[in-house]
Amino acid sequence: MPPITLTAPAGGRITDEASRRRTFAIISHPDAGKTTLTEKFLLYGGAVAEAGAVQARQGRRKTSSDWMAMEKQRGISISSTVLQFTYRDRVINLLDTPGHRDFSEDTYRVLAAADAAIMVLDVAKGIEPQTLKLFEVCRARNVPIMTFLNKYDRPGRDPLELLDEIESKLDLRPTPVTWPVGIPGDFRGVIDRRDDQFYRFTRTARGATAAGEEMVSVERAVEEADPDWKQAHEECELLAEVGAELDVDSFLAGRTTPVFVGSALTNFGVRLLLDAIVDFAPTPTTRVDSDGRERPLASPMSGFVFKIQANMDPAHRDHVAFVRVCSGRFERGMTLVHGPSGRPFSTKYAASVFGSDRETIDEAYPGDVIGLVNASGLSIGDTLYDSEPVAFPGIPTFAPELFVRARALDTGRHKQFRRGLEQMETEGVVQVLRDPAGDPIPVLAAVGQMQFEVFSHRLEHEFGAAVELSPAPYRVARRTDEQTAARLSGVLGATVLERSDGTLLALFESPFWLERVKSDHPDWFLEPILA
Repeated sequence: MPPITLTAPAGGRITDEASRRRTFAIISHPDAGKTTLTEKFLLYGGAVAEAGAVQARQGRRKTSSDWMAMEKQRGISISSTVLQFTYRDRVINLLDTPGHRDFSEDTYRVLAAADAAIMVLDVAKGIEPQTLKLFEVCRARNVPIMTFLNKYDRPGRDPLELLDEIESKLDLRPTPVTWPVGIPGDFRGVIDRRDDQFYRFTRTARGATAAGEEMVSVERAVEEADPDWKQAHEECELLAEVGAELDVDSFLAGRTTPVFVGSALTNFGVRLLLDAIVDFAPTPTTRVDSDGRERPLASPMSGFVFKIQANMDPAHRDHVAFVRVCSGRFERGMTLVHGPSGRPFSTKYAASVFGSDRETIDEAYPGDVIGLVNASGLSIGDTLYDSEPVAFPGIPTFAPELFVRARALDTGRHKQFRRGLEQMETEGVVQVLRDPAGDPIPVLAAVGQMQFEVFSHRLEHEFGAAVELSPAPYRVARRTDEQTAARLSGVLGATVLERSDGTLLALFESPFWLERVKSDHPDWFLEPILA
């Protein structure tokens, strides 16, 4: 009798594959080294042969996590990026977030798709304003955080001082996993507090290849009488006395943050951080739908759109919708249901995304990010599902703080202007507000000034429609309804405009006018726009 082969049920395969996934975002203040750390993860994961240049498939071209022209010119991350690679038989979905405070809204959308985050701190600067803002977003979404004290190869602050700052400013208890040997600027290596092993690092040219690591036991370190190691070891004993020990459960619950020390530029400590992501970062878990019910991982395929991006490849004027898989097995070509409309949606053109490069994929599992190419009709926050209906909570927008009017400089390019305007609105680069009464000049609303700069640059260079932006007099916005909008007609210092999704926004020329209206008419509907 031939041997009997037992095939695991589909549900078992799905949960097994989900357990191999690690989906996380990297957040930081500008210039803390986030993009450098991203590239070094790719180096250690074997996705690149040399840091700073990501070799595309089949050697066609080079790409990097920062692919947009403005990002290369300014040296900052403007658009979030998805990078998938394998490491230690795990599938790593790395979501690189924008590095500028003006793009906090894009970071918020990315965090909706992440299961964990790495907070990168400059050892010389500690917690900066943008770091604090992004941390608050993580806390609001219950995203567990690891901390990487970066740039230890340069002069900086005492790491014990930084631990105190993390605890006092973030109300998050730091639990160091690795601890530096040597002072900032004279970085010798780290002690892994889990096994007391001393990892002594060797520099490589420009950090282009993996740093050499020499493992030194406690006995050997004692024999060599290294004063830097002795001080670091004494500090580790002090940390043990105060109970600053790794606790995976409290990390996953968001009460503690495992801390790692290193230098992304020289690769010191990067591998240990990447190993920690594999070892105790959370795997994909059940997602709660809009009704508060959990969608099991083994349920039929479902996911939600968290990002839309056009013109990632200048050679192809297309756009990509990024979908986080929440349950089930995705198969290219399957027909899903578009939740908001109830219409069938074909997935023939599905890709795995790597920066600006992409490659056709045949399947994906919970935790993965699918790029659906030329997926017209999809919007940020939309749910896609197979057979069993589900709707995941939408992704709220930030309250706009800046407002400008936009018009095409060349009236003959109005068609291109309108197409670019629609695309920028779909991507969430800016909010586009229109006058229901019929004023044809749209008002753009944003959180930060650089959003307008990106808008202008992309309309001119991607759509061939140079624009003129002029200041609008508004300073604060509130969500309203038709009844209150009618009452606001003629009120001094206020106007009502409409977003494409039908939301009415009451705009006020100063907080004073808003407070006056609220005081005089407490029954009017003027709701804060909360992220």
